[in-house]
Amino acid sequence: MIRDDIKAATIAAMKSGNKDEVGTLRLVQAAIKNRDIEVRTGGAPANDDALVTEVLQKMIKQRRESAEVYRKGSREDRAAVEEAEIAVIERFLPQQLSDAEAEARIREIIAETGASSMKDMGRVMALVKERLGTSIEPARASALVKSALA
Repeated sequence: MIRDDIKAATIAAMKSGNKDEVGTLRLVQAAIKNRDIEVRTGGAPANDDALVTEVLQKMIKQRRESAEVYRKGSREDRAAVEEAEIAVIERFLPQQLSDAEAEARIREIIAETGASSMKDMGRVMALVKERLGTSIEPARASALVKSALA
């Protein structure tokens, strides 16, 4: 389980004295715990790794946006910190599909559903999320679906 890998990495980072990595991993654990509390009211998730992956993807998206804002504000030092955190978080994500592979899978789904315009994007995205799930970031999937339907 990804959750156990994160705990083990936190312990290893504490033993090695890597304060930056420990800080990032503690943020990850806190975000996962918050998500657990949110989910508790709706029942247990079917797949714990999917829940953790969703949290990790959200954290990476936030950090990429922050790094971009810092760069626009000429704060390269802060952008570098955000990117270092991204590198730590990405270690725990499942293997992501390559662009060519993701595009091929999305085209298969589009052909299967008979989608032909942007009106069908919701239907296509629902199937993409169901079938490809954690192997592709939602923002990347959305961009690929938009380009395929355009």
